[in-house]
Amino acid sequence: MSTKMKPHRAELLMPAGSLSKLKTAILYGADAVYAGTPDLSLRTQSSFTLEELMEGVRFVHERGRHIYLTLNLFTHNKDIEKLPLFVETVRKVKPDGLIVSDPGVFHFLKEHAPELELHVSTQANACSWLTVQSWQKQGASLCVLAREVSFTELTEIREKCPEIKLEAFVHGAMCMTYSGRCLLSNFLAERGANQGNCAQSCRWNYKVLARTKDGQEIEITPDNKDNFDFYLEEEYRPGELMKIEEDERGSYIMNAKDLCLMPKLDDYLALGVDSLKVEGRNKSEYYAAITARAYRHAIDAWYASPSDWKPDEYLRELYTLQSRGYSLGFHEGRLTNLAHNYDRTDTVGGWLYAGVISKWDGDDMIFLIRNPLRTGAILEFLPPLAFEPIRLRLYEFENADTGENTEKVAPGQGRSIRIPASAFHNENPATLKTQLPPMSVARTEADLSEERRTLLEGNLISLDMESGLRASADDRPTVKGKAHVGKAPTLGLDSCCGLGCNGCLMFWNDPKYANARETLKAKKIGEML
Repeated sequence: MSTKMKPHRAELLMPAGSLSKLKTAILYGADAVYAGTPDLSLRTQSSFTLEELMEGVRFVHERGRHIYLTLNLFTHNKDIEKLPLFVETVRKVKPDGLIVSDPGVFHFLKEHAPELELHVSTQANACSWLTVQSWQKQGASLCVLAREVSFTELTEIREKCPEIKLEAFVHGAMCMTYSGRCLLSNFLAERGANQGNCAQSCRWNYKVLARTKDGQEIEITPDNKDNFDFYLEEEYRPGELMKIEEDERGSYIMNAKDLCLMPKLDDYLALGVDSLKVEGRNKSEYYAAITARAYRHAIDAWYASPSDWKPDEYLRELYTLQSRGYSLGFHEGRLTNLAHNYDRTDTVGGWLYAGVISKWDGDDMIFLIRNPLRTGAILEFLPPLAFEPIRLRLYEFENADTGENTEKVAPGQGRSIRIPASAFHNENPATLKTQLPPMSVARTEADLSEERRTLLEGNLISLDMESGLRASADDRPTVKGKAHVGKAPTLGLDSCCGLGCNGCLMFWNDPKYANARETLKAKKIGEML
């Protein structure tokens, strides 16, 4: 890449939805974490008490890392009276900065707490260098760019705004609306998406019903559904019918895949992005551990040898997580149908969260169970400082409290098992305790059905196609005999229509349309090529 690399290292910023998640993220390599309080952030489910938050700040600072607090809701009049107390609380907690989206709150803090470092939240929708410069002039030290910013735009922003820190999302859930500007949750569940309480209505399954013009409803059942076809027709495109399809689970027309920029991480590091952000404050400790270790090792490997860097092994690690499938999001500037999952809304991954080491009792590991285990299960323990897992097969499980041995164990009520260090035949107990300190997590391979294994493989292929590693969809697997292709093509067309519709897989992946794709980059969506 021609862009000159900045001399500093990029910060890996991880979510911290609770004290245990905060500690896990730091343990597995986060340079910084961001956390919120239930009242004035955009995550009402953040479970910190004030005492836990202060403990978390001490934990982070003792290890030379950073912590930022979110104050990123959009205030209503009732919220303003809380701000003075919030400022006093923040002064006690002593975070390294505040993440703010509301301009009024930003100016309140500049006036009443000028010593605090302020970061502009992604909710402020900074999509251009002009906006970033505006926030810089108002005193922001860092600007979190909107997810809708392409890498080309990011490059220009970096060039025109060299004096302000830039932060970009690299991993996590994507919203199907414009950076969370969604009213679906309010309308369908009376839960405010922009007040930190999104019900994720976009991921619900929706059924298609038919009704005659005189009001008679036709019940669509498994017995008669094959007698009907359902289509959408846009007002100004008569005759161009878009088929609505659903299976027994419903239809998922708004279900965005999860963002994963690991295939392009080297671009962001070479450009000199100051902070690489992972989404997911409501995810588990296992999610915090896996994403932190994958991106930590990937970042370190790039700085060690940029020319030799490849994303493959780190991507494999991320695919052990449950996900909706991965996408590059807006990296290329335009979303393709590969960015959405039209088949289903549930998550799939190759591994499950087996449990976490709660403590060492002498040379015995006390292991808290998070998913059911049976005799013969292989656990992969994930050392915070090493990328290679430590494997152990268990044939029986000793209850840590009663000493009873069983052939299977399930989570619940803090159920833990005792694993002696001697069970790890090739490991020295003292070394093992250093490699696997308390809060280290372990996973076990998921018992996937053929359908779900095919779905997981389809997710892998989809990201490869989006990343340019596969040229066509010919080798994509099928689910229940149907090609896993996303949006149904316009009826009656057996080739690209040339409209630049930002959609069909044929246009985006067939080599014969390479020139058309380049032309489209300079045109508006829907403009004839």
